[in-house]
Amino acid sequence: MKKSVAFLIIIVLAASAWAQGTVGSADPAAMGVDSAQQKLQIVTVDKFEAAGFWSSYISADEGIIHGRQFAGGPAGKADEPKPEERYTGIDPMIADQYSYGVKVEFFRRGFNEILILAQKPIPIEGITKTVSVWVAGRNFNHTLKLIVKDFFNNTFELTMGKLNFQGWKKLSVAIPPQNPDGFTGIIQRNFHFTSQMGLRIVGFKIECDPMEAYGTYYVYFDDLRAVTDLFAEDYRDEDDMVDGW
Repeated sequence: MKKSVAFLIIIVLAASAWAQGTVGSADPAAMGVDSAQQKLQIVTVDKFEAAGFWSSYISADEGIIHGRQFAGGPAGKADEPKPEERYTGIDPMIADQYSYGVKVEFFRRGFNEILILAQKPIPIEGITKTVSVWVAGRNFNHTLKLIVKDFFNNTFELTMGKLNFQGWKKLSVAIPPQNPDGFTGIIQRNFHFTSQMGLRIVGFKIECDPMEAYGTYYVYFDDLRAVTDLFAEDYRDEDDMVDGW
């Protein structure tokens, strides 16, 4: 009996030692695959050149709102890298000379919300990493948020930053990666549908500081861009069918 027990203990210890030696081991051939299989590219999402593509909204009991185009834009964007536009459907010959302005006349102070929405969600090819936009916020303590829809049509709001600065400023936000389970968080890719991926830009929300939500407020937008991973777009099989019919 004692010999049997001793024999079982030896087997258990040996199995444990083998398991400890294999847990956490890495395949050298797989190292760096995630970083290697990326093709990051700056793409134009919208230039705010189409007069009727953007609309602005506020609750009827919070104020009156107007939105329109203005000639001009931030001088700083001239120093930025030239974006890739062949994935967006935007004609590169369109002159980039307008921006979109919003004027709000508040009825009273409060936690007012301003929406600046596209007429239809704007798709971004590939897996979006960051989204940026130039804003002139007129140095108010309001907060700008980006509204997006993911692969499963779920809506998310991402904080881009405060609008408490003078002149034009480029605000950016990183898109959080989806959770490891593949079904929660912001989902940009589903392994069942390799031909459909990415985000859609719905628009922007401005959450007003109640201490500064009074009088007349102006805000301007220009040059909406994204940094996206286009690896799957460039290496997709040309003879593969496209789902969605």
